[in-house]
Order: sequence, then C-alpha cells, then structure tokens
Amino acid sequence: MDLQQYVPVILFILVGIGVGVAPQVLGFLLGPNRPDAEKNSPYECGFEAFEDARMKFDVRYYLVAILFILFDLEIAFLFPWAVALHDIGASGFWAMMVFLGILVVGFIYEWKKGALDWE
Repeated sequence: MDLQQYVPVILFILVGIGVGVAPQVLGFLLGPNRPDAEKNSPYECGFEAFEDARMKFDVRYYLVAILFILFDLEIAFLFPWAVALHDIGASGFWAMMVFLGILVVGFIYEWKKGALDWE
C-alpha cells in the first residue's frame, strides 16, 4: 500500500485546521482584553450578562426565534425553485405561487396576532 496517495488528503486536512484555528489563536494572543461596562452589558436577549443561567424569561424570545426559523426555512425553498424554474414549467410555477400564498397568509396572521411586536 502506497501512502503517497494520501498526502493531498492529509495536506487538505492540515490546511483546513490551520485556516480554522490560526485566526482564533491570533485573536486570542494579539487581541485587546479590556472588558468594560459596555461590553458586559445585556446584548440582544435583554438579560444581564452574568446572572443565574436557570432564570425564567419571557416566552416571546422563543416565539420570535421559532417564527424566524419557520419563515427562513420556507424562503429557502425559493432558491432551488428559481434555479429550476425553466425546467419545471408552468405547473411548478403555479405550485410555488400556492406555496407563497400560504406563506403570505401565515405571515399576515402572525402580524395581526402581534407575534412580531416587541415591547
């Protein structure tokens, strides 16, 4: 068994690890470490940065996250459809229009129910 044929694979793995690890190590070693009140302030989730991890919080965070994932995944179906639109013809076009109609009805429903309102 000739190990020479594995050299490109090993080189590819080593370069991949280097590209992934080197910037992190350089950032850790050369980057500034000056935490202040602004860096430690609540960010996006609305909670204090260093509190109990088991505290209760509002279910709206989950609701917005689930709605984002739901609509994001549904919109992801548009990309392969757009690429294959010429091949699938009119039936594929109208099937996607029905899909988008259902998506718009769901979006309007969640908008009217106030699921997108943030207080």
